[in-house]
Amino acid sequence: MKLKLRKTIVLLSYCHQIGNVYSLLHIKTHPFCFSFLSSSFSSIANTPKLFKKPAKATGNKYEFRNIVDALTLFNKMVHASPRPSIVEFNKLLGAIVGMKHYAIAVSLCRQLEFLGVTRDSYTLNILINCFCHSRRMDFGFSVLGKMFKLGYKPHLVTFSSLIKGFCMEGKVAQAARLFNEMVITGCQPDLCIFTIIVNGHCKIGDCSGARRKLREMKERGFQPDIVAYSSVIDSLCKNKFITEALDLVSEMKGEGIQPDIVTYSSLIQAMSSSGQWNEVKILLNEMESKNLKPNVVTYNILVDGLCKEGKISKALGLLEIMAHRGIQPNVVTYTELINGYRLRNEMDEARKVFDSMVNHGCEPNVFSYNIMINGYCKTNRIDEALKLFHEMTQKGPIPDTATYTILMSGMFQVGRLSDAQELFEDMCSCGHVPNSTTYSVFLNGLCKHGHIDEALELFQAMQNCEWKPYIVHYNILIDGLLEAGRFEAARELFSHIFVIGLKPSLPTYNIMIKGLCNEGLPEKAYDLFSKMEEDDCFPNNISYNITIRGFLQSNDLSRAMKILHEMINKGFSANASTTTMFVDILSINEEDQPTYEVSQAL
Repeated sequence: MKLKLRKTIVLLSYCHQIGNVYSLLHIKTHPFCFSFLSSSFSSIANTPKLFKKPAKATGNKYEFRNIVDALTLFNKMVHASPRPSIVEFNKLLGAIVGMKHYAIAVSLCRQLEFLGVTRDSYTLNILINCFCHSRRMDFGFSVLGKMFKLGYKPHLVTFSSLIKGFCMEGKVAQAARLFNEMVITGCQPDLCIFTIIVNGHCKIGDCSGARRKLREMKERGFQPDIVAYSSVIDSLCKNKFITEALDLVSEMKGEGIQPDIVTYSSLIQAMSSSGQWNEVKILLNEMESKNLKPNVVTYNILVDGLCKEGKISKALGLLEIMAHRGIQPNVVTYTELINGYRLRNEMDEARKVFDSMVNHGCEPNVFSYNIMINGYCKTNRIDEALKLFHEMTQKGPIPDTATYTILMSGMFQVGRLSDAQELFEDMCSCGHVPNSTTYSVFLNGLCKHGHIDEALELFQAMQNCEWKPYIVHYNILIDGLLEAGRFEAARELFSHIFVIGLKPSLPTYNIMIKGLCNEGLPEKAYDLFSKMEEDDCFPNNISYNITIRGFLQSNDLSRAMKILHEMINKGFSANASTTTMFVDILSINEEDQPTYEVSQAL
C-alpha cells in the first residue's frame, strides 16, 4: 500500500505555524489582536444586567470571578472619560496575572501603549513577570532594556521574575549569574529569591547545588523555611538519595523546623517506590504521633506504589481506610488504580474502576483516558480504544498530543497505517503540535511496515518546520534503511549525525555495527566498535555480541575468539544467538584447538 503524505506534511507545517500564531511573539508584534480583543468584549461591557458587580476591590487589589469580568472592566476603563490612572490599570493587570492569564495581560499592556496610556515601572514589571511565566525570557529582557531606557531602576521584584523565569526553563546557571549581577548592583536578595533558586536546582535534579544554596542562605543570615527544606528533601528523594534526605530532615528538626505533610509525603514516596514498606509504616506512625493525618495526596502515593508492584488488593484496602476516615478518592486515586490494572493487562477490571469513578461523580481527566486507551492498544483491543477516544471527544476532556500518539502507536501495531495517518492529520487539524514521541511513533511505524521513503519524506518535513530531530529519530531511520537493504543511504545518514553536531547514542552505534556486519564488513564494524569509547559511549553486551557474530559470519574464528575473551573479561556474556553460532562451529570442528578454547570460554 502506498501512503500519500502530502496532506499530512501540509497539515504538519500548518500545525507548527499555528503554534507560532498563538505564541507571545505574535501577541507582541501584531496590534490588530488588541483591537480585536477590545471589540470582542464591547457588547459584554454594555450588558450591565449580566455583570452588575464584575469586580470586587479589596485594598490595592481587584478580585474577579472569571477572566470575562476582568476584560469587561478593562473595556469600561479604556472607554471612560477621563481614563483612570495607570495605578488602577496596574491593579487590574495584577489581578489578571494572579489568574494566570499571562498572554491576555501582555495583550492588554500592549493595548494601553497603543492607546497612549503611559506605563510605569510597575506595569513593566508585570510584563516581565508574564513573559517569564510564558517562557519567553528574550521578551522579558527586552522589557528590562526598556526599563533602563526609560530611566527606571530594576528592583528585587524585577530580578525575582527573571531568575524564576530562568529556573522554570531549567537554566539555573544563568539564574545564578543574574543573581550575582543583582548583588553586584547593590540589590540585596531576600528569602523568596533564595527559595526560587533552591527550587530551580531541585527542578533539574541538582541536589548538591540546592544544598549549597541552602548553606549560602544561612551564611547570609537567612533561615531556610519549611518550603525551602521540603523542596530539597523532595529532590533528594526523587533522585533516590534517601539517606541524604533523612539527614536533611534531622538537620531541619535540629533548627526547630518540624516536617509537615509535604515533607513526609516526599519521604513516603521515596520509600514506597523502592519497596521499603517497613520504613513507610514507621513514617506513617511518626506522622500519627505528631497529629499529622495523611491526606489524599499521601494515600495516592501509597496506592501508586502498591499498584506498580502489582499489589492491587492492598491498594483497594487503602481505599476502604480512606472511606473510613472520610477522605474521598480523587481523580488521581482512581487513575492510579486504573494504571495498576493496565500494567497487569487486566483491562476489564480497569474499565470497572473507570466506570466506578464516573458513577461516584469524579470526572476522568485526560490522563485517565490516555491510560485506558493505552491499555486497550497494548492488548490489541483497538476498536475499544477508538470507542473510548470518540467518547472522550464528545463528553470528556479534550484529547491531547499524548492521546493521539498512543492511538497512532496502536494503529501501527495492528497494521492500520491509513488510520494512523488520519489520526496524525486530525491531531494537526485540531492545533496539537506533534512532540518527539509522536514523530518517533510515526517514523517507526512507517519503517516497520516498509514505507521508508514516506518516513524520509516526513523526516525532511520535520526539519522544514524548524523542528530539530533527536538522535532517536536518526536511530529509527538508520535502522529502517538497513532493514530495507539501503546500506549506503544509512551510512550517509549516520555521517550526517556528526555534521550537525549530534552525539550518537549506544543504540546508534549498535544499529550501525550490525548493518556493517550484515554487509560483510566486520573490520569496518570493529573500527566503529573501537571508536565508541573515544566518544564516551561504552560498548554493552549487545555491542560485543553483534561484533562477534559479524566475524563468525565471515568465518574469522580467531578474531571472534579474541573479542569473546575481551567481552568475558568486561563482565559480559554471549547471548543465545552468539552461543548457537559457536555451537554450530564446535559441531563441525570438534578436534580443532580454537574450537576447544571456544568451548572452554562458553
